[in-house]
Amino acid sequence: MITDDGFRFCPAFHVEDTVAVSNSAISLDARGDTVPDGTAPPSRARLLPRLDIREVTAIFAGGAIGTLLRAWLAVAFPHSPTSWPWPTFVVNIVAAFLLGYFVTRLQERLPLSSYRRPLLGTGLCGGLSTFSTMQVELLKMIDARAYVLADLYAAASIVCGFAAIYVATAVSRRVWVGA
Repeated sequence: MITDDGFRFCPAFHVEDTVAVSNSAISLDARGDTVPDGTAPPSRARLLPRLDIREVTAIFAGGAIGTLLRAWLAVAFPHSPTSWPWPTFVVNIVAAFLLGYFVTRLQERLPLSSYRRPLLGTGLCGGLSTFSTMQVELLKMIDARAYVLADLYAAASIVCGFAAIYVATAVSRRVWVGA
């Protein structure tokens, strides 16, 4: 059931509370608002936001593009467990850069849009970056006893990812990183 404020009514969760204050009871409705005269409204359930199918479609489209690009790079540039996994490393750093740029640019510089951020941030960057593949590659390196390579790869991925976000945010804000 959809309520008049655009939320779904879910009877599985009960959120009504009564609080005693100075010998009188204050009733709170599902939103935490007080109810006059201490009378509690009928029990309301937890309210869930309405699903926006266009936002889900934007996430799906961006995710499909990012995932296909990442998969193509992994197939086009295979590597052994004892060598540096350049395709995964590069796409993760590029995705971190793009995410830093898109989030900063869309939040601070462009007019608000309901679908740019889900399309580019959650979808494209989420599909392009691949923490799970990085974890599998690290496990393969450890199985191949390439411990130093695994340590360097993990550390470089984290440091370069944060650096990419920092640089992208600075570029988006048009603030030059001083030397």
